Amino acid sequence: MKTLLANATIINENKKFIGHILIKDGMIEDIFQEKTAISTLFYDNYIEARGKLLIPGIIDDQVHFREPGLTHKAEIYTESKAAVAGGVTSFMEMPNTNPQTITQELLNKKFDIAKEKSLANYSFYIGATNDNIDELKKTDPSKVCGIKIFMGSSTGNMLVDNKASLEEIFRQAPVLVAVHCEDEETIKQNSAKYKELYGENVPIKYHPEIRSDEACYKSSSLAVELAKKYNTRLHILHLSSEKELELFDEKTPLKEKRITAEVCVHHLWFDEADYEKLGVSIKWNPAVKKKSDREALLNGLLLNKLDVIATDHAPHTLEEKKNSYFKAPSGGPLVQHSLQVMLELYHQGKISLEKIVEKMCHAPADLFQIDKRGYLRKGYWADIVLVDLNTKQKVEKSNLYYKCKWSPFEDYEFKSKISHTFVNGNLVFENGVFNENIKGKALLFNRN
Repeated sequence: MKTLLANATIINENKKFIGHILIKDGMIEDIFQEKTAISTLFYDNYIEARGKLLIPGIIDDQVHFREPGLTHKAEIYTESKAAVAGGVTSFMEMPNTNPQTITQELLNKKFDIAKEKSLANYSFYIGATNDNIDELKKTDPSKVCGIKIFMGSSTGNMLVDNKASLEEIFRQAPVLVAVHCEDEETIKQNSAKYKELYGENVPIKYHPEIRSDEACYKSSSLAVELAKKYNTRLHILHLSSEKELELFDEKTPLKEKRITAEVCVHHLWFDEADYEKLGVSIKWNPAVKKKSDREALLNGLLLNKLDVIATDHAPHTLEEKKNSYFKAPSGGPLVQHSLQVMLELYHQGKISLEKIVEKMCHAPADLFQIDKRGYLRKGYWADIVLVDLNTKQKVEKSNLYYKCKWSPFEDYEFKSKISHTFVNGNLVFENGVFNENIKGKALLFNRN
């Protein structure tokens, strides 16, 4: 069967043009300029896309889908459903589940769950601990996106705080190392200071003081130091402060970088002024910080100091979030609206469509060396998103697909709306209707 997407405004590889894309057997068979007469093309299914934006599917390199063990918050099925509704066709999921994904056996079990349940394409990180280096060394670089290290607070024993263990992981890692960087001792000291002042009821506005830019920089700079020492392929997740930007290189092309960095949509959208209205619903680790940090992060993205845009989608139930400062967990649901957030910044004149596609589609594919995804090219998988760029959509509980059924964007009206999402050539989402008959595929990686 062949599907033709006709007359779309295509954004791809820093080019914008009106054209058609022909899909066959899950792959992009051809891309045509508008001057090609549609009557000369053979197809079985036709989708008129005139006036719509057509881009590659979004690749989110950092999500928490909570399965196994924490499925009262989220599941691979529900969150992948929310993902494709938001134009995210591939995700890479984190290991702090229950049990934690710290062995090859447990890692393979997550792949098995996704094969049966995920509407999007998928990969999973294996988690590092102070004592599982033997398991990490078994990781297959062609099938696993990376090793995740929590160099900051985490659950159970996933905080890697032993310097010798860190050195060994950086020295022997067979695959990219992705790191959450916040210095635990700095956070403990700051927490004790504010707990003495306020007890359990620390005002949420002090969250960026407790999980400070100093805590972030101290940990990030250590990670960079270790990566340079051992020539490790390092990827630092969710940059949140202006200070950390000095650690990264804007001149080297992405494909040649050994040290890369990510920024998440919430750090590009919110700042400390939003705590007054939104409270613990925007409590994340690392913290949303100053307006100057938010502006610097966007500038760092435009200058290519920061390489990719992701979400750190990390849902909790409303009951869990509605707690005092120390009891309210950090994290929130984001994956359904990440593309809409960035398109909103486009409407505000802060970023181009070409740069959005570069940082959400092309760059994750290049950074992780994903096979045949992230671009609109002949012979690539047809992961494709159609967007009504000027059709408004208000975020309401009735149109949320997260299992937790809330969003920090509730009641906000975005100027753009995702209308169609194709995963491996299959039309999985169309204007609120899902086709769940065919599931996503495991991502593969072309690594030397």
